[in-house]
Amino acid sequence: MSSAPAARNIAVSLGNLDAASPLYATQFVDALLAAAGEAGASDVHLHPTPQGLLVQWRIDGVLLAIGEFPRGQAADVVARLKVLAELLTYKTDTPQEGRIRPEDCAAANTAEMRVSTFPTLYGERAVVRLFAGAQRFHYLADLRLPAEIESALALLLVETSGAILLTGPAGSGKTTTAYACLREIVRASGGRRSIVTLEDPIESALDGVSQSQVQPAAGFTLASGLRSLMRQDPEVVLVGEIRDRETVETVFQAALTGHLVLSTFHAGSAAGALSRLSEMGLESYVLTSGVRAVLHQRLVRQLCECAGDTSDLLGLPVKRARAARGCEACRATGYRGRLALAEMLPPLTGELAQAVLQRRDTTELLRLAVADGMTTVFQRACAAVEAGQTDTAEVRRVLGFT
Repeated sequence: MSSAPAARNIAVSLGNLDAASPLYATQFVDALLAAAGEAGASDVHLHPTPQGLLVQWRIDGVLLAIGEFPRGQAADVVARLKVLAELLTYKTDTPQEGRIRPEDCAAANTAEMRVSTFPTLYGERAVVRLFAGAQRFHYLADLRLPAEIESALALLLVETSGAILLTGPAGSGKTTTAYACLREIVRASGGRRSIVTLEDPIESALDGVSQSQVQPAAGFTLASGLRSLMRQDPEVVLVGEIRDRETVETVFQAALTGHLVLSTFHAGSAAGALSRLSEMGLESYVLTSGVRAVLHQRLVRQLCECAGDTSDLLGLPVKRARAARGCEACRATGYRGRLALAEMLPPLTGELAQAVLQRRDTTELLRLAVADGMTTVFQRACAAVEAGQTDTAEVRRVLGFT
């Protein structure tokens, strides 16, 4: 069980509910989702065990245990979530996805939530994604990206063509950055640019943007939807995620024919994103002609003011560091909020462009990018440690030891 007071409080509240009551599932879900929203959780996990449900939530990227509770005798907790998300309650042997609208759940307040279920050995596992947190980050300045990256990205958003790729692992804030970019474009243009999105799923409603959610089961995929959108006279297009060769080819076709295209992409580094795109079959000359920017980002937890000095540098090339301690203000975690670490590839010109055309490996692309002035995520992490913004343990948790 988490040591955080919020986790202890909700654990006590859930533990006091009567599992035999017909209202158990409704009360359980309402209390859990309300507490998750108040605690700033991004995800809530309900994992079935032989005894009941193991409940966890993710705060600032870290999964914390709440406790293990009954599923309910007269009313099942996961079934209640499925009802709220308009899923088929009788279908328990296949994965399902749905959304909880604010008007359907008092605990949702003004934020929508996504529910995903998955069959496991002891029953259905459910994960709820809360979208409320992204609303704190409306524009580029709110993201607290490195100053030179923020200014460079702002200039790129007024371009009329090319692809801006936002990369990183799952949970690194790519969609949050993409939404901030779109809001920036709407604000800068005064609503005079035609902006459309193709998402899977839509995570937040954006004023001044025409948003669409794909339906793969109906044949409405990212690639097919983007081809159709090209006949809708768009100027700026957000494609939720590049996942396959068909989608990446369609994205770059749009980028090379007079559209500014933003998309997210899973990659381990900015240089690694170029290598992955090449491996997906994209021609090298299309990369050098179509890419406007590749931004790679990670999120690390920020130290609370209660942090203390430490001599344990965990092998990082830093001269000084602080370490998490824990107090009431940070709910005994030692951290408060998160910090974005980012790197952006320099323009694909000169030696770097030649390396891409020659399909050089990621190591060589990285070397050339650094020689051309790029500050890497690792370098920014070390600088953040020395500035007392985060600690060595958090950097190793996020970036590993390689």
